[in-house]
Amino acid sequence: MPDNFPPPPPGNDPGMPPPPGVPPVPADQSNRTVMLILCYLGLLALIPFLLEKNDPEVKWHARHGLVLTAASFVLFIGLMILSMIPLLGLIFALLSFFVAIGIFILFIVAMVKPSAAAAY
Repeated sequence: MPDNFPPPPPGNDPGMPPPPGVPPVPADQSNRTVMLILCYLGLLALIPFLLEKNDPEVKWHARHGLVLTAASFVLFIGLMILSMIPLLGLIFALLSFFVAIGIFILFIVAMVKPSAAAAY
């Protein structure tokens, strides 16, 4: 039986390297991305802070994630106390709602930027 089949397209051979322009993803890069995202998920920032001792960038983001978590906690406690003032309470309660939305957006941006390897 003759071989009348066309050859497979280039790049489909498992033994071939990836095409140019596509950098291979290192095995530890996936773990590093997860750790960078965990840095800005509240107290979960302790996981990369304690586990990734050799990666200074992950440690930096973990420290800043913990500081952001502590600062937002203190801010919300202060706004909660101020919202108990009889006449100004409604204003501080509304302010705390908008501050919560702003902090949520800040944490989302802080998670996306390092995982996309973008400096900010």
